[in-house]
Amino acid sequence: MSAKKRIPVILDTDIGGDIDDTWALAMMLKSPELDVRMVVADHGDTVYRAKLIAKLLEVACRTDVDVGIGLRQPLPKEHKRQLDWVKGYDLRRYPGRVHQDGVTAMIKTIMTSKTRVTLICIGPMPNIREALQREPRIAGKARFVGMHGSLNWSPSADHKPIAEYNVVADVPACQKVFTAPWDKTITPLDTCGKVRLTGRKYAAVAKSQDPLVRAVIENYRVWQKRGGWVKDADSSSILFDCVAVHLACSTRFLQMKRMGVRVRDDGFTVADPKAPKVNCAVAWKNRAGFESFLVSRLTQ
Repeated sequence: MSAKKRIPVILDTDIGGDIDDTWALAMMLKSPELDVRMVVADHGDTVYRAKLIAKLLEVACRTDVDVGIGLRQPLPKEHKRQLDWVKGYDLRRYPGRVHQDGVTAMIKTIMTSKTRVTLICIGPMPNIREALQREPRIAGKARFVGMHGSLNWSPSADHKPIAEYNVVADVPACQKVFTAPWDKTITPLDTCGKVRLTGRKYAAVAKSQDPLVRAVIENYRVWQKRGGWVKDADSSSILFDCVAVHLACSTRFLQMKRMGVRVRDDGFTVADPKAPKVNCAVAWKNRAGFESFLVSRLTQ
């Protein structure tokens, strides 16, 4: 694909908590449709998260991608489940650029881009709220794609909608993002909460000799040992965030619906015809096909 047709993207991520952000970053870097400009650490200890981003970019030989350190927010309880993988890593040695003010760097990248930037958000969004406050015009220069919400289903035992983590962890930020005047696309738990690699699909990834994929599996094992909720050695965890990366360039496996969506103060994401319209991935047309596509994308 020519450089002119590739989609410029910025990833905003809380990598280092749940492991799916790591899978999503690898998928993004292996997507020829995407021109990855920057990866910004968001929520909590953003220096820890930036170290993970930088080390993974080095492994992938993608130090052309900028790293941004987002707003630093001391959290009362933060699970740094991939900390062992970056112990001793010094951000100052990253061969590319590391922006101490990731929010300003994000704004500059969006505002100076000749084509509209796709902002992929796969975590709570204090960075994005701050960016919109500092420079509201980014909403006219970017589109938003996120992994947020739970409309009619969740992976919980009774499958009832829940106050999804990326929303409830910073409700005001999500409300700001969902009411901003940009094009908005989300994969709620209704779709992304059903993606998990098992059997031959997982085995194909686990045995890959690709350095980046091996790093993903190494991080998965570290994550499991430090309290990750999946103990099975023969399957992935739920790969929520990979669906958001896919939506940045395609909807072919998903059933989309444009609908009003509102974020309530209690963190629930609900349909509301009076709310700003959001393109929602409400159901799968071919989930097995997406999972096979994901395996192929990672391992080729």
